Amino acid sequence: MSELLQLYKKTRSQSTALCEPLEIEDYIPQPVDFASPPKWHLSHSTWFFEEMILKKFVTNYKVFNPHFGFLFNSYYQTLGDRAIRTERGTITRPTVAEVVDYRKYVDQHIENLLLNNDDPELRELIILGINHEQQHQELLITDLKHTFSYNPIHPVYKEGFNLTSQQNEESGWLKVEEGIYDIGYDGKEFHFDNEKGQHKVFLHPFEISKALVTNGEYIEFMEAGGYENFKVWLDEAWTWVTENQVKSPLYWKKIEDQWFSYTLEGLKPIEPNDQLTHISFYEAQAFATWKGLRLPTEFEWEAACDQFKWGKRWEWTYSAYLPYPQFKIAEGAVGEYNGKFMISQMVLRGASTATAKGHERKTYRNFFQPKHRWQVTGIRLAK
Repeated sequence: MSELLQLYKKTRSQSTALCEPLEIEDYIPQPVDFASPPKWHLSHSTWFFEEMILKKFVTNYKVFNPHFGFLFNSYYQTLGDRAIRTERGTITRPTVAEVVDYRKYVDQHIENLLLNNDDPELRELIILGINHEQQHQELLITDLKHTFSYNPIHPVYKEGFNLTSQQNEESGWLKVEEGIYDIGYDGKEFHFDNEKGQHKVFLHPFEISKALVTNGEYIEFMEAGGYENFKVWLDEAWTWVTENQVKSPLYWKKIEDQWFSYTLEGLKPIEPNDQLTHISFYEAQAFATWKGLRLPTEFEWEAACDQFKWGKRWEWTYSAYLPYPQFKIAEGAVGEYNGKFMISQMVLRGASTATAKGHERKTYRNFFQPKHRWQVTGIRLAK
C-alpha cells in the first residue's frame, strides 16, 4: 500500500497547493449556484474519505466534527440530509483553519489505515477518492475563476497561471474510414463506471479536424452576426441566448473596439490564434452550423483521438450523456456518482489545462448541461 499512500499524499497536497495564492476572503464567496467556494471543495473531498472509508474500515472511528457530514455532503441522498447547494457560500463557520485541521485529521487516519490494511475493497475506494479529489481540483480552480470574474478590478490569482493561452499544434482534417469500432474502457486500471462495458459501434466515414476552433475564427462568427442569427441556433439554445442576452464567450469584454478576456492572470487582450474556450454546447453547435459543419459524436471522437492531439480543452460532442450497454448502478452511496445524472447532459471528451495530470483518459466521459461554459471547454469540428 506504500505506493498508494504516496499517490494519496500527492493528490491531497495538490489541492492545498492550488489554494496557496489565496487570501482568506477568497475561500468563502459563491456568486452562482453551480460553482462552489474553495473551502467547500477542500472540505467535501475530505468528507468523502471520512464518510466512504474511515467510517467503514476503522473500528470505533470518531468523526472530526458531527456537523460536517451535513455541511459537506454534496448530492449523496443515501447518506442523509445535506446543506442547500446554493447556500454553500453563506457557511462562514467552520473557519478555513478548522478545515485545514480537518484535512490533517483525516489524512493521519487514512495513512494509519493504509499502513495496516491491504483489503482490496479499501484500495479500490481510496483510488476512487483520489480521482474524486482530482475532479474537485479542476472544479476548485474553474469555480474560483468564475468568482473572481465578478470582481471589477480583475484580480490576479497567480502570475504565469493561465488556463486559456494555448495554440494548436496541428491543422487539417483527419479522414476516418467506415467501420465497426470498440468504444469504452477495457482495461484493469482505474476508470469510472460510466466508461465500462466496451461495446461495438458502427460509424459511417467522416472527417474530424486536427485543430480546435480558435478565438479568431469565433470572432468571425460574432462579427457575421452569429449571436443575432436564430437560424443557426437550436430552439432551446436561442431561448438561452435571448433571455440571457449572450453576445460573446464567457469572460470576454470589448473595450474600445478590442476584445479582452478575464484570465487568472487578470484581464488580457484576446489572442486570435489561441484555442477558443469557455464556450457552451449551445454556442459550439451554433458555430458548427454557421460553418456548414457539425460537432463529432463521442464515438467518433474516441475512434479518432489517437490520431490527433487533445487535452487542452474539454471538447463538446453531439452526444447525450446516456448509459453504455449493460451499465448498472452500483449499490450504496457510490452508485450515486454517475448514473443518476444521465439526463439533460451532453458529453465532453478529452481533458483541459485545469485537469489534474494523470486524470485524463481517451474513454473519459465528462458531462455538463448544454448551457454551462465556466469549464475550460472548446470546439472540434467534424464533417
